[in-house]
Amino acid sequence: MTDIANRYKGNPILSPKDLSASEEDLRITCLLNPGTFQFDNKIWLLIRVAERPEQKDGIISFPILTGTGSTKVIEIPLNDPELDASDARVINYKGEDYLTTISHLRLMYSDNGTDFKEADEYPPILGEGEYEAFGIEDCRVAQIEDTYYLTYTMVSSNGVGVGLKTTKDWKNFENKGMMLSPHNKDCAIFEEKIDGKFYAFHRPSSPELGGNYIWIAESPDGEHWGNHKCIARTREGKFDSKRLGAGAAPIRTDKGWLMIYHGATEKHRYCLGAILLDLQDPSKVLARSEEPIMEPTATYETTGFFGEVIFTNGHIVKGDEIMMYYGAADEFVGLATFSIKEILKTLEK
Repeated sequence: MTDIANRYKGNPILSPKDLSASEEDLRITCLLNPGTFQFDNKIWLLIRVAERPEQKDGIISFPILTGTGSTKVIEIPLNDPELDASDARVINYKGEDYLTTISHLRLMYSDNGTDFKEADEYPPILGEGEYEAFGIEDCRVAQIEDTYYLTYTMVSSNGVGVGLKTTKDWKNFENKGMMLSPHNKDCAIFEEKIDGKFYAFHRPSSPELGGNYIWIAESPDGEHWGNHKCIARTREGKFDSKRLGAGAAPIRTDKGWLMIYHGATEKHRYCLGAILLDLQDPSKVLARSEEPIMEPTATYETTGFFGEVIFTNGHIVKGDEIMMYYGAADEFVGLATFSIKEILKTLEK
């Protein structure tokens, strides 16, 4: 057992019952891993809210967005021979994949980091257009000077890609469109430039050849990305044997860039590890966790919509302390703290 996370005693800090659904005919099924940032002297969560209709006996129903932005509910009998509903998250019907829920992003704030309220004056961020018909998910937030960069997952029948928005006030946004084309996700932009360049982690997927690995890219302007390099691959027999992806923006330390990442096994058990990268050349890996620094052990992490899952894409750094907000069992939001020095000690081993 190598878990060095200090879980908040009041966990989970947020559950589906704590928010209201966006539409009368939907209910909130999951609250998932939020992006995290500081604004107006408060800690904010940009939380992923996943919704679907109340389920009826013998039928699976799920929503999608239409071209006009309205929600359409699709209903399929569970005994339909062309339906594969073996996964709680994704179904296949007549050769097409669909999500069982549709997600949008909701802003919540806190003065103390543990008690969060919804911000009515800041509207939710909803999916728009053809490439977000199945919703938007898992937003990371990076602040560079006075601009916030939002990288999030765009989901549709065309695939899963990375969307980019920017804002200065959280009320007005510039939509930059699809930053990285399918199949790609888990994109986190560094919160400072290196030699005048932007850097970002991302996770393209190649099921036929290759796998679900962490890559790094650079950009002259934060919008156009290139010089992609693979920096971390899956490892057989370890906690990251099937897939891995970056968490939030990496943390600058005197030892290098510290990235918290998630790794999953073939049985879909998600844990967290750490990677240390060179300060001047972040494509160079200096060290990597042999064992997870956090794994699902609490009841709210092992049991839920999709159990045995810890997933983060948001944190606040205060000196040596990382306040990490994370999704638990694809249903709840928890808070845990880490010591940066303790994480670095695990990497020394």
